[in-house]
Amino acid sequence: MSFTYEAVGATREDLAACPPGFRPLHVRTRLGEGEAVFRRAADAVLTWEMHRELGVGIDASADRAAEGVDVTVTLAGMIKAPCRIVWTTEQPRRAGWAYGTLPGHPECGEEAFIVDRTGDGTVWLTVAAFSRPAKWYAKAGGAATRAFQHAYARRCGAVLRKLCAPQDES
Repeated sequence: MSFTYEAVGATREDLAACPPGFRPLHVRTRLGEGEAVFRRAADAVLTWEMHRELGVGIDASADRAAEGVDVTVTLAGMIKAPCRIVWTTEQPRRAGWAYGTLPGHPECGEEAFIVDRTGDGTVWLTVAAFSRPAKWYAKAGGAATRAFQHAYARRCGAVLRKLCAPQDES
């Protein structure tokens, strides 16, 4: 199956990349501080744990994100969104991946989930994407579809922050 857009991998070098005719999305959430938070967040993103904790269905051809892995995200138990990982990164201060849409996805474009640890030790999740509607219901949704995408990105950050919070040992 081929990707449904031409700029495959555009988010690798520039998370703000947005080809003509697509809408950008860029949501950054502070997760906490330190190496332990970074490692926990990176693992949760790379193993689909963050997505599963969001309550979306994940059917992936591998247990960990890697280039070429096929992933189908199921929303509300009925909307299936087939994707393929186009790039991954695992560095001492940066980890994550991006997937591109395949035929059958309600949108057309690419979305990246990146965990960064800055020089002062602060850990961030960035959800960046470019997209345009592909299915009739995504087009008909208009501004509501766009609002859902932003809410989803913000929810990713909230869920990951909770996953990385110190556990109470009472």
